[in-house]
Amino acid sequence: MANTNLANAKTAKNDEFYTQYSDIQKEMNAYLEYNPDVFRGKTILLPCDDPEWSNFTKFFAQNFDAFGLKKLISTSYAVESKKIKDWQPTLFETDSPYYDADKSRTHGKIFVLDEDINKDGKFNINDLHWKYLEGDGDFRSDEVKALRDEADIIITNPPFSLFREFFAWIMEGKKQFVIIGNINAVSYTEIFPYIKDKEIWLGSSYFNSGAAFFIADASIYDPEKMSNPKNAYFQEGQFLWRVNGVRWYTNIDHGRRHEPLPLMTMEDNIIYSKHKEVKGKSYIHYENYDAIEVPYYDAIPSDYDGIMGVPRSFLDKYCPDQFDIIGIAEGESGKKLGVKPYPRELKKLNKSLRDGQLYYIDENGMPQKPYARILIRKKR
Repeated sequence: MANTNLANAKTAKNDEFYTQYSDIQKEMNAYLEYNPDVFRGKTILLPCDDPEWSNFTKFFAQNFDAFGLKKLISTSYAVESKKIKDWQPTLFETDSPYYDADKSRTHGKIFVLDEDINKDGKFNINDLHWKYLEGDGDFRSDEVKALRDEADIIITNPPFSLFREFFAWIMEGKKQFVIIGNINAVSYTEIFPYIKDKEIWLGSSYFNSGAAFFIADASIYDPEKMSNPKNAYFQEGQFLWRVNGVRWYTNIDHGRRHEPLPLMTMEDNIIYSKHKEVKGKSYIHYENYDAIEVPYYDAIPSDYDGIMGVPRSFLDKYCPDQFDIIGIAEGESGKKLGVKPYPRELKKLNKSLRDGQLYYIDENGMPQKPYARILIRKKR
């Protein structure tokens, strides 16, 4: 689930969120730095977009020649399918010879860049041409599936509520991709196995400490519902809305993925760690699984060869050359890993205990359950 700010926005008339150009540029540059030809000769599809407003479309159209793209395709949902009530077509649409009042609300649009239309010797944003789709632009339609099958790489910010389905749609097409989703998605049963098997991973950048500021409709802003006014503000004429726990997901390699995480020994962590849960204390061993609790990724000890339970934020720093992922200790996944059921008498002491999840006994003799833990081990 997304955070409260996003949940509030979903009750408003317009819950469209557009990714900032600078965030797109930062992430794509990471792939280009690792492999300058990563996009060369490729057809890129940008679904779940609105090409008239999308910074994804703008970014790749402006860099079409520099990246050596073969073709750029961008599609949008129909206005009616997005359930936007107070809507008027833009001048871009109404002034176009392709404008059709009957299709404007009910049909999606497709923008394509694959030829030098204005004959200036360059392929750029001025050469984008568009038309209405036959349908509403839903990525699950046969029409957009055909575009998926034509593409080499899929890049977009899909609806978080449809993330599972969108991810399955990409994997069905066996495509390279870079998409935005919530960090909670790493624990989905449909997604985590791909992370464990090193078939997908998190992107190079993780926004601002995991929080993204998306471009949104200012009408969703209600100061009385904001816990912090810094979560929404205007900047250079755009309304920005903060959404926590946002990450890039991809199967395209980047350099940060191969940077080992700097580690200290267990002893040095206990002496020097900045975290009160670690400093001056011994590492806790779980009661129902042979592993130790490591509450922060920067507290992973360099001299422990057994299994460790780490938070999901570890995946931001995960180097597959340094660690193996054993699994995720959560529900059925935890049970399959061999996480033992908790003694039922402990339920009286901690009602949050669940089978398949890890627990330990704290310094006061109370059973405690950490947040969902990813189980890892140093590579042998």
